[in-house]
Amino acid sequence: MLTVIEQVLSADEVAHFRQRLRAARWVDGRATAGTRAVAVKQNLQVEREDPVGRELGQALLARLGRLPLFVSASLAERIWPPVFNAYRDGGHYGLHSDAALMLLPGAERSLRSDLSATLFLSPPEEYEGGELEIETSFGAQAVKLAAGDMVLYPSSSLHRVTPVTAGERVCAITWIQSAVADASARALLFDLDQGIQALSVGRPADDPAIGRLVHVYQNLLRRWATP
Repeated sequence: MLTVIEQVLSADEVAHFRQRLRAARWVDGRATAGTRAVAVKQNLQVEREDPVGRELGQALLARLGRLPLFVSASLAERIWPPVFNAYRDGGHYGLHSDAALMLLPGAERSLRSDLSATLFLSPPEEYEGGELEIETSFGAQAVKLAAGDMVLYPSSSLHRVTPVTAGERVCAITWIQSAVADASARALLFDLDQGIQALSVGRPADDPAIGRLVHVYQNLLRRWATP
């Protein structure tokens, strides 16, 4: 399931992020690639310990935690500290899959990558190419969103970033461990939650029919959540 979350950041916030990132320390993105991915990766990333990257990453995590659509779609249990990257001068990332387990920086525990997220920080008219292409059961889907918008997609999918032939594509990426590991179960919970929210509009908070639906949602979540 691909989920687009619009306006994670406002236009002013995007401009602030872009301005702050100019002062960050950018390094070769291949430094964090796996042994196979390094052969198909050509981009720049903000160094993991860079204070600007850490500051903006924390701000982004705080924002995601307040977005109902993100919370509903991800049921996030752990989130990798966001990574900021840039593609230009033909930069690309060939077809690859994300690592299933990632050791969290500064922690002695791993994150299971259930969902990957890309937040676009460059307007699509500022660069050519740079589509995020995600393999799905219905074929490859190309994603190129407005600045400030985010796409969530399964980490298990094969995906790539096509070459940026003009301009610069700046994004933030992260990975999420969901409380519900099974993707189909998570999708059903998301659909049920979105239906409950839509039906709740204009109804009293103690509406018994809505209460029963919430009861079903919580019991399904209880059944499917990872212990």
